[in-house]
Amino acid sequence: MEAINWGILGASHFAAKHMAPAIHAARDARLFALATGSYEKAAPFRAIEPDLRLYNDYEALLADPAIEAVYIPLPNTLHVEWSLKALAAGKHVLCEKPIALSAEEIDPLIAARDASGKFATEAYMIVHHPQWQLVRQWLDAGRIGRLRHSDTAFSYDNPDPTNIRNRAAMGGGSIPDIGVYAYSCIRFAARAEPVALSSRIARENGVDTMAQVWGEMEGPQGRFSFAAMTSTRLYPRQEVTLQGETGRITLSVPFNAGVFGEAEVTLHGEGGSETQRFPGVNQYVLQVEAFGRHIRAGAPYPWTLEDARKGQAMIDMVFAGEI
Repeated sequence: MEAINWGILGASHFAAKHMAPAIHAARDARLFALATGSYEKAAPFRAIEPDLRLYNDYEALLADPAIEAVYIPLPNTLHVEWSLKALAAGKHVLCEKPIALSAEEIDPLIAARDASGKFATEAYMIVHHPQWQLVRQWLDAGRIGRLRHSDTAFSYDNPDPTNIRNRAAMGGGSIPDIGVYAYSCIRFAARAEPVALSSRIARENGVDTMAQVWGEMEGPQGRFSFAAMTSTRLYPRQEVTLQGETGRITLSVPFNAGVFGEAEVTLHGEGGSETQRFPGVNQYVLQVEAFGRHIRAGAPYPWTLEDARKGQAMIDMVFAGEI
């Protein structure tokens, strides 16, 4: 397969630490160009790829005909705008989550994707990790009986008021930042959608710093209860439990596998427990490679804009269900 030339819009810390190395390491992908107004911020990217093309504005990068795909790690409020511009420029698009700040904002992206003939999606990397694919297989196979309850927790401590995750004008807050993981991981694994949700939300300076969510979801096995907590002001924690009638599944590093710790998923049942670990798996590399296989050969891709819209609709329900 011919290598795909990737351009990155913006020299974010996350892009430098995770996605640029992933693009560089992925098969049939080439870290080709970066657009940034700061050549100082470009240094870690050039350390990965010395021949990296540099542009001082985003439009110039999009005008480069050698670039096939762009990765967009800009602030949340800019995701829709630059995804639309990239599609209009004839590029495939992988945009960081949340790709939009309301479900309705994703509709123009779907229309633009269809009109352009290019692929565009949200960078929801966990669906590419084999631990989540295994959890989905276990649920489909009825390994824990009928699913009756799920609970998730995702927290970290970031009190810096200058950080974009703490700035309302940039679409900050724990729900926009990590709610998609705490909520849509269950949507993906159980093939389920929310029926009703309620929430309690704590805020500072216009952004949520902690959210407790509870309600019901419904999937092929019927309805089950759902609970989730996200926070940007608590000691780091990541946990997921799926409770069935005859067993349960637990994930100790469900979201930042390989960063927060080694991915480990355990099935607990009457006959004992079964644990699988995934040392050395990089879900960002897997995401880039899956993206490439899709646009080159039409291989199935596990997270479309339609999936992202349903995930954002669940986030919208969380805000609407505040009591």
